[in-house]
Amino acid sequence: MQASVTGRCPRRLCKGTSRRQCKSPLPGLDSDMAKRLTQLSPHLTDFIERQPIFFVGTAAPDGHVNLSPKGLDSLRVLGPQRVAWLNVTGSGNETAAHLLRLPRMTLMFCAFEGAPLILRLYGSARMVQPGDAEWTAAAELFPDLPGARQIFLLDIELVQTSCGMAVPFMDFRAERHDLNDWAAARAGPALDAYRREKNTVSLDGWPTGLPADDAATQVD
Repeated sequence: MQASVTGRCPRRLCKGTSRRQCKSPLPGLDSDMAKRLTQLSPHLTDFIERQPIFFVGTAAPDGHVNLSPKGLDSLRVLGPQRVAWLNVTGSGNETAAHLLRLPRMTLMFCAFEGAPLILRLYGSARMVQPGDAEWTAAAELFPDLPGARQIFLLDIELVQTSCGMAVPFMDFRAERHDLNDWAAARAGPALDAYRREKNTVSLDGWPTGLPADDAATQVD
């Protein structure tokens, strides 16, 4: 599908030029381009908070590598070296299974409008689930989504930026509400049963750490 490039620069830095013509980054972003950093700068934090989508990569020592796109209002920057993101119920639970075997994670963000940029965050991550001591405080960072299943905390070890000049221009239209509607319609026993069927083991047969009593539906 060909992406629309007729929209105007959302940051109004290009005085009405098209996004294809727009060359203006966020103020100060040039200083962070094509670098390896030990933590997020304020400019990169601002960039992350503007993105409607991010990508999560995980892998165990063997087996399949997983890469997932994430949307909704599901990510928070907690500091220069820590981020948290909320995972909702879906057809798989690969990230959780991988982290139990090897706690490495990569997050990637791309600029689809304005100046090009790719941002990757590398680090070690761990999972917080309903019933864990940290759940209530962590869950308060996010909206109350009906399918909330886990929160992942990533301690950043490396920040890498690259140019992103081959990433296409695309316009953000709106969030999809389908997954929230689907989970809300199955709240309670039906969602518990779905998780037990689909979310307890990975594609490679590894456990995901989903609580046996499916406490993931017992969200305060």
